[in-house]
Amino acid sequence: MDLKRALKLLKKDVWALISAAYISLVIFIAVFAYQLSPDKTENANQMHLSIHSQEPGFTCLLLTIPRNNSIVSNSFFNGKINTNDEVPVKEISWGIDGILFKRYGNATDYYEKVSYKEFPIGIDKNEIERKYLKKKTFILGTDKFGRDFLSRLIIGSRVSISIGFIAVIISLVLGIFFGAVAGFYGGWLDKLIIGFINIIWSVPTLLMVIAITLALGKGFWQVFVAVGISMWVEVARLVRGQVKSTKEEFYIKAGEVLGFSKRRLLINHILPTTIGPLIIISAANFASAILMESGLGFLGIGAQPPTPTWGGMVKNNFNYLLLGKSYLTILPGFAIMTLVLSFMTLGNRLRDALDVKS
Repeated sequence: MDLKRALKLLKKDVWALISAAYISLVIFIAVFAYQLSPDKTENANQMHLSIHSQEPGFTCLLLTIPRNNSIVSNSFFNGKINTNDEVPVKEISWGIDGILFKRYGNATDYYEKVSYKEFPIGIDKNEIERKYLKKKTFILGTDKFGRDFLSRLIIGSRVSISIGFIAVIISLVLGIFFGAVAGFYGGWLDKLIIGFINIIWSVPTLLMVIAITLALGKGFWQVFVAVGISMWVEVARLVRGQVKSTKEEFYIKAGEVLGFSKRRLLINHILPTTIGPLIIISAANFASAILMESGLGFLGIGAQPPTPTWGGMVKNNFNYLLLGKSYLTILPGFAIMTLVLSFMTLGNRLRDALDVKS
């Protein structure tokens, strides 16, 4: 396998470059999700029911009311925990001993009051305006719970990218081990492993993932493990076939005659020949893992709320397809489609570039 030659071919392939650039962009967004999202609270779960289902570009004032027992913490990977109250307001006036405001969407149209004593001692009107009263624009509007839709979409990318990496790593570890052992040693061990692989292969993947998920429990990591465990058989069959054919080559037979250990022959001389096919199948498995997680999220047995997932967002906003806000469903669906398409395109281009006959 000539990696330099393959890289030269990929650099000339426009679709491969576009796919790689898009995947890199999504990974960047996933890593820096809380720095890029407008709502920096954990899971972008700040709810404002009074401004639910607003159109893209909706703008309103948000009044933050501090609480004495509030907890404020910030984490690069987990976002911000803030127990202060945030109130969307449509009208505000400054009283002698407090702030009078009308909540956004309040049908009775009356003023509520928050005392100046709720704010830190010695703070003046200008500081209250600067620190606690802010105009916020919801670029993609809000969902049915009044959460910032763009923030949920950004943070939802983390689940799709994470499950791809975890599932591929699990499938490679299990698949390479069982495939290498079966292909290299053969005999009864090969028959035992290939029989086990065939049993796993005969069970529909989605049903297996659902069963494993229900056995391990609903949750973030449980889904990752379930999807990874269900995908290793493809890798094992590939590695077994590659090892089985490569071990019959003359240079491997020569190594046996020279007294090289079986472990050395397998690890140093046979397994490296499987790198090219493994790269290709890993790209395909990455795409399959994203689709599978999205399907589980749509069924409600994936990562559980309030964790945002693209599949879960499609499910939660599915009714809006008929209610005039179809973008709430189309946008996460489009995100899933484009990411899967990018991985499949890159995988196909890698296959062509690594094909010695091309």
